[in-house]
Amino acid sequence: MNEFNIDNYINSQKSSNNINLDDFPEIDLYMDQVMQLFESKLNYTKRNTDDKVLTKTMINNYAKSNLLMKIKNKKYTKNHLILMGLIYNLKGALSLTDIKTILTPIVDSFEKEQEYPLNDIYQSFLDIYDLNLEDLKTSPNKIYENIKQLVNNKNDALGDYEENFLLICAYVSMSNFYRRMSEKIIDECFNISKNHK
Repeated sequence: MNEFNIDNYINSQKSSNNINLDDFPEIDLYMDQVMQLFESKLNYTKRNTDDKVLTKTMINNYAKSNLLMKIKNKKYTKNHLILMGLIYNLKGALSLTDIKTILTPIVDSFEKEQEYPLNDIYQSFLDIYDLNLEDLKTSPNKIYENIKQLVNNKNDALGDYEENFLLICAYVSMSNFYRRMSEKIIDECFNISKNHK
């Protein structure tokens, strides 16, 4: 069984690989250009080479679900692209319903032609991403060491397969904890209509 190198993986996930604000052009883009931008910048996130980062169907679903502001003349503005960047990062853990809930105030601001600090939000997201990566450099190794110790305490009853299996279970359980915490924040802080019933 191959050995997974945690440090190599973490080092490959720097925000500089993500779509930075400067990567979003100031000019409006057609859908094919949007897909090409996302594919070129987020290619490293794909699990399989034939996976698509963003498809026409996804973009149309985001628009129909009001996750984006109205599209004018079949062109997407920089603000549309920033929202798609956020959606891309959120959809791995949250449902589109939850994403809509947290994006609605932003989309509504743009629909009403009000100022909204979307650039600041997105840059802060990238900064948090980097800070999280720094934290990630210690947390997975601690989890790995705990599993190694547990496996070693089982007197050869557990081997490499079980160690890797438990490592997957541990990372998934941590991911689930964070997802559930995010959902709890959405339920308690963003679902205003539910809170007033």
